[in-house]
This record gives sequence, structure tokens and C-alpha cells, in this order.
Amino acid sequence: MLRSLRSLFGTKAKQPSAGAAAPDLPRPAAATYIVGDLHGRADLLELILELIDAHIGGSGAEDPQLVFVGDYIDHGPDSAGVLARLRELTRDFPDNVTCLMGDHERMMLDFLADPAQRGPRWLRAGGDATLMGFRIDPEDLGTNAPPDAWETAASRLATSLGRDTRDWLEALPLSWSSGNLWAVHAGADPSRPMDDQTARVLLWGHPEFDSAPRGDDAWIAHGHVPQDRPDARDGRIALDTGAWSTGRLSAVAIKPDGTHAFLQT
Repeated sequence: MLRSLRSLFGTKAKQPSAGAAAPDLPRPAAATYIVGDLHGRADLLELILELIDAHIGGSGAEDPQLVFVGDYIDHGPDSAGVLARLRELTRDFPDNVTCLMGDHERMMLDFLADPAQRGPRWLRAGGDATLMGFRIDPEDLGTNAPPDAWETAASRLATSLGRDTRDWLEALPLSWSSGNLWAVHAGADPSRPMDDQTARVLLWGHPEFDSAPRGDDAWIAHGHVPQDRPDARDGRIALDTGAWSTGRLSAVAIKPDGTHAFLQT
């Protein structure tokens, strides 16, 4: 798998000719693959990488970009495996692979910084599965758990993650863009330019994201809100198909001319 990606990522793209795409389509500078929320499904991550690898080879994509929209942890059984694999990909292909931060990564980092105050919310959001994946029993972290129980769990998680992985998580960007295509975790404020969005909106979404039209030609690929199937319309590409519970991990392949195809496990 890595050998195939290394060969394909090493092929540099030709610049697309001017005016090759319609103005109402997403137009990245190079073939782009964007993957929805993983939530601890390391098995599905491997499957979607195989599908992307095959699509790159079959389409002749040059210098493709691979973007993950966040929410790598929680709910599913192998958050540790997902983080390790994504770190490997970003290490081996730093010019081609981008991992964005999701709200679940933010909640875990907040828990590590302030365990007793931030821990209960994170566990309610699926953090107990992440703790178990790192062999930390969340049984002692009930409603009336004392602060030292949260501190102990956070200390054990920090040790299991390691400083390098924690630093990698802290440094994850909130957005990625190429041409008029943007990738974020949750959504964007349609009344503000894409380069002027707040971290809260990018991580948690905006109430008008799905309804109000944008004043620019930006297309925004995102996850965060599970739905039955991936969808691209009205400048939005929704990719969260609830992989951790449905087994359906979705990605979109977008060519510089704006044509796209969905890939799904």
C-alpha cells in the first residue's frame, strides 16, 4: 500500500489549462481525495486507502492530495490504530497528506489539559471508547468521580499517546484549500470569507451553513454531521456517513476540472 502511494504521489501534476472547468464546480489544482470521519475505525481506514490507491492508479491522477477532515478518535474500537496510521501517512507523504483537526480531537486535548473539568463532556461524546482503546478503564470516571481519578486517567492517556503524537494533534490545521475547494471539519459561516472563519465554527459548525448561500464560489468539503450517504450540492460536500456504527466510510475524489466521484467502504 505505502509503496503504491509513494510511487503515485511522486508523479507531479501538469498545470490545468485556464478556463477548463465550469465556475460552479469545485476546482482543486490537483486531483484531491477527501475522507470523512473515521472515529476509531482503523479497519475502514485501510479499506478506503485501498480504494483511493486503486482510483489514483485507474484515473492517472498526478500529484494527488489526500485530506482527512478530522474526528479520528472516539466511538469506534481502535482510535490508537487510526492515529498511528495517520501519523505514518503524514510523515511519509508530507506534501500530499493533510490531517485536519476535528471537535473530538479538540475535546481529548482539552481533557488532557484540564481533566476534571473537560473530561465528563468528552466521555459523553464517545471518549470512553478511546480510553479503552488505549487500555485505560473508564469505569472509575462516573458522575461523582473525584478530580484525582480524572487526573490519573489523563496522565495515563498522555503517557500512552506520547509527546510526539500529542504535539502532532495540537498542530493539526483547521482547514485546507486548493483552488476554490476547501476542506474543514464541521462547516463555515456563509457570511464570512473562508480565510476569516473562527476556530469554533470550523470545529463545531454554523447554524446557517446548510441553508444560506455563500457569496463566493467556494466549495466546502466537511464531515461532523452523520448522514445516510455522501452528497455534493450547493457548494457543500458532506462526507460523514457514520463509519463507526454503519461500516460505511466515505471519501470524494475531485479532479481539477470539477468532476467528482464518491468512494465508500
